[in-house]
Amino acid sequence: MRSHANQSKAFKPGTERETEITSVSQDQSGAFVDATVQLPSTGTGKLDGLMFAVKDVFDIQGVISGAGNPDWLRTHEAADSTAPVLLSLLASGARLTGTTQTDELMYSLNGENAHYGTPINPLAPDRIPGGSSSGSAVAAAAGLVDFAIGTDTGGSVRIPSSYCGLYGFRPTHGAVSAEGVIPLARSFDTVGWMSQSPKILLDVGKVLLKNKSVTFQDDEFSVEANAISGAYDASNVEPTFSRFLIADEAWSLPEENDRSTLLAKLYELPNWKQDSSSVQLTTLTESLADWSAAFRVLQGLEIALEHSDWLIKERPTFGPGIAERFEWACTLEASAHTTESDLRTRIRSSLVELLGEDGLLAIPTAPGPAPLLGLQGAQAEAYRAKTMQLSCIAGLTGLPQVTVPVIREDGLPIGLSFIGGTNTDLKLLRWVAEHFIEEVRG
Repeated sequence: MRSHANQSKAFKPGTERETEITSVSQDQSGAFVDATVQLPSTGTGKLDGLMFAVKDVFDIQGVISGAGNPDWLRTHEAADSTAPVLLSLLASGARLTGTTQTDELMYSLNGENAHYGTPINPLAPDRIPGGSSSGSAVAAAAGLVDFAIGTDTGGSVRIPSSYCGLYGFRPTHGAVSAEGVIPLARSFDTVGWMSQSPKILLDVGKVLLKNKSVTFQDDEFSVEANAISGAYDASNVEPTFSRFLIADEAWSLPEENDRSTLLAKLYELPNWKQDSSSVQLTTLTESLADWSAAFRVLQGLEIALEHSDWLIKERPTFGPGIAERFEWACTLEASAHTTESDLRTRIRSSLVELLGEDGLLAIPTAPGPAPLLGLQGAQAEAYRAKTMQLSCIAGLTGLPQVTVPVIREDGLPIGLSFIGGTNTDLKLLRWVAEHFIEEVRG
């Protein structure tokens, strides 16, 4: 793990270029809500000796999760137990070292919190870290922990991972327990994780994804035991991915230079330049903007269902953008939005069939690097809209997605993503660990 004080440069994964990294301590990073929240490992296993931090939305016995908002903190009690996902990590040898900042009630992709400030993006201090798992991403990118746990509903692990130059993973929806996690929109919520190391990303997956699979039935998700595709077994020689797909619409969203940089990295990988195929995800009568709009409505309906009682009772104070989103969500009526639900079902069925167990879909994680701090107005909204068009693909389908870091010539990180079929989570993580180099630490 990188020193907290002395390292100013590092070789980033997936590039031969040396990249400047802002050296920050825990106090300087702004990543932590409470770095004194510590839990020792309770066993030994694949994560022996590793330190991790967790987003301030997970139950930890005796601790109040603040969800990035002072009114939430004020109106909730300390947890009487610890979230099972954290217990699994502790039992496998990892130790918890701090809770991390989040956007208010996880309802933003920026990482700028009006109440608690903005964690410093170590690779781009003048730019946002991304959210809502902002503190987790900064803690991992600054080398303060070996990996960090977050949540991802609309991109909240994938986007900050991309902006901060990390490997980040959103699993198949329902494959990792969300018990003891503050919900945002339950049919989209996932527990994800991020790290500088693809091997650590895989090792965490071996712990959290062990012996589980998910089946989709309309808008219902069920978890079964002992059946996950790619469940880790040293004696299991499983076929790897054999079909390599490039989503045309997604690649129209980045600027030309970023698109070229990402495609150059993609085509360095075995099979992608010679054997990949372009595919059109949407129909002739729709676009990724339509998919994103459907995601936004369906997510908003669930958010209102989950939190409207608390919003009405407590009248919390939210920062800019967050307040307007909650207000809008509470105006939605489920009966008026059956079209979006039908679209989601069709999209999921189509992509699950397209990818199967051997297909791998490549997309940009975000339209480009992290936006500058304090960006507002039409420019900010346009960038957010493009970002949601990319992140909604895995969100609507419930499929696993991993983002890997690519560094531009100017040193800014951007993200390249791969989406696999249902329950190909561990196969996807193994594929990334095999094809992307470890970071070299001086």
